Amino acid sequence: MSTEMATIRVERVINASREQVWSVLADGWAYANWVVGASAIRDVEAGWPAVGAQIHHSVGAWPVLLSDSTSVLECEPQTSLTMQARGWPLGEATISLTLEPLDGRTRVTMTEDATRGPGRFVPRPLRQAAIVPRNRESLRRLSLIAENRAPRD
Repeated sequence: MSTEMATIRVERVINASREQVWSVLADGWAYANWVVGASAIRDVEAGWPAVGAQIHHSVGAWPVLLSDSTSVLECEPQTSLTMQARGWPLGEATISLTLEPLDGRTRVTMTEDATRGPGRFVPRPLRQAAIVPRNRESLRRLSLIAENRAPRD
């Protein structure tokens, strides 16, 4: 089975330019505003979203917070971003976002699946049942931010 077939995919057309959408993705401090589950950003390494740069975040709600990180695996500015999100003890997931321009709007495709740790042993239908609604909501939040962010000159 290919990796593409194994990943769980959602997409959304956002009423904002690819540059506006990318500006949200490139702002590491905005990560917790659009990523469902990320509750706080503790640090964003210089150079984000360059390959190897990390966002140090917390997941969950006080008083039960898990502190971990997300690192950039691949980045093609304004086109794609692939990250490795850590959330131990649950494990890690690889997340990819691709941006396709559509007459002033942007189609964002988000793929994700567990890649390390106990989460990858959860049967795919159960992983999909958890990941799809969460990622749909993440793209809805990304859309709200990007659509209301002024274009940069």
